[in-house]
Amino acid sequence: MNFEMQKALMLAENINDFIKFVHHQYENKNRTRVEKDKIYQIKLLIEDFKFQIIADELHRINQYSWDEKYTLYLVDGFNKGTSIIDEYVKNNYNDLFIFTGRLYTLKNLSSPFSKE
Repeated sequence: MNFEMQKALMLAENINDFIKFVHHQYENKNRTRVEKDKIYQIKLLIEDFKFQIIADELHRINQYSWDEKYTLYLVDGFNKGTSIIDEYVKNNYNDLFIFTGRLYTLKNLSSPFSKE
């Protein structure tokens, strides 16, 4: 398996995990610190930038063969959404600090695909 394919598959898996993490935090009844509205805003941004579709497509196209052009296109769209979510989390760091680690991981996984 091609190394780039493995990186793309790992990125797709981590995008799915991030989506599940946000949904879990939104549904969590025992949270004491985070306002539900701020997590809902992240949830809306994820839906707006179609992270689930991007993750599914990254997994589909890189499962058996490497398609560099389409992968770069998908990762570019993902990076646009990630930068907006990251800015929102930084502006509301006191409430949303729990998402910084996941966003850092996603940015580092997508950085090899960035156009330089």
